[in-house]
Amino acid sequence: MNTQFKKGVLKLLVLVLLDKKDCYGYEMVDEISKSISISEGTIYPLLKRLKKEKMVSSYLKESQDGPPRKYYKITDSGKEKKAELVTEWFEFSNGVNNLVHDKMTDDNLGDIKDE
Repeated sequence: MNTQFKKGVLKLLVLVLLDKKDCYGYEMVDEISKSISISEGTIYPLLKRLKKEKMVSSYLKESQDGPPRKYYKITDSGKEKKAELVTEWFEFSNGVNNLVHDKMTDDNLGDIKDE
């Protein structure tokens, strides 16, 4: 998938995940990677920005597998931004899908008409 597409949607995906439950960085990478391919290096700069923008907060939680993990939690501001991004995403993706679908339908009809 195009890198710019991923960057554009990653903020939305992180906020959606954190609205469901608090997560640590690698857990988010693992969860998002089930749908789109991303690397760990992509998520941490975004988390830092989201924290600076006060959309997420963080806290340490003891881990049975080693040192304490830094968990991220969505804030009220983050929830508002997530709702805004979800609305924008559906409007955007519906518009793209409509155009792509119309183009595919037009192309298929063109093939039929030419025969």
